Amino acid sequence: QVQLVESGGGLVQAGGSLRLSCAASGRTFSSYAMGWFRQAPGKEREFVAGISWSGGRTYYADSVKGRFTISRDNAKNTVYLQMNSLKPEDTAVYYCAADPTSAAYSLRVPSTSEAYDYWGQGTQVTVSS
Repeated sequence: QVQLVESGGGLVQAGGSLRLSCAASGRTFSSYAMGWFRQAPGKEREFVAGISWSGGRTYYADSVKGRFTISRDNAKNTVYLQMNSLKPEDTAVYYCAADPTSAAYSLRVPSTSEAYDYWGQGTQVTVSS
């Protein structure tokens, strides 16, 4: 079992930056692909960014490419999402998720929520205009 706890959300003006963190419990974090998703009010949950367990591959939604950066520190069991040039449309609850089935694939980065087995409780990001 893996527990994920997000932090770092908050209120920021458009053009500003935030860094989200997701701390994971468990000894096998380093073998999981990790993803960030978000859900805005009245909308479905959407993929934001993902990173392979090796860190060798990252993948981004077109809407955040060039503005957001995902990274991980396996020694600290933590994955990060650096968000720059934030826009009001980035306002959402952000969730991190873990895919334990990626252990055999060093470059696997799933982009669908169904591929992820473990989820955090979410952290609110609000971008004012």
